[in-house]
Amino acid sequence: MELGSQVALMHEHAWPMMQVLIDAGVIGDLRSPDILRFGFTPLYTSYVDVWDAIRCFEAVMETQRWREPQYSVRKLVT
Repeated sequence: MELGSQVALMHEHAWPMMQVLIDAGVIGDLRSPDILRFGFTPLYTSYVDVWDAIRCFEAVMETQRWREPQYSVRKLVT
């Protein structure tokens, strides 16, 4: 069954990864302890938006930028 318009990914470093993505302009949210969640709204999300977000996510995974100290500081909200 297919419902909703979101993608959820699990990663042990979800918090700092989401902080890097938000800094890069890819907006998602976090479900503790390890779920990164991204919503897609067909009315205003284009193919290019999705492609750019995937490329950004790929770069974060390759560089492991989430390991930089400033991204491990916990805030009240993502």
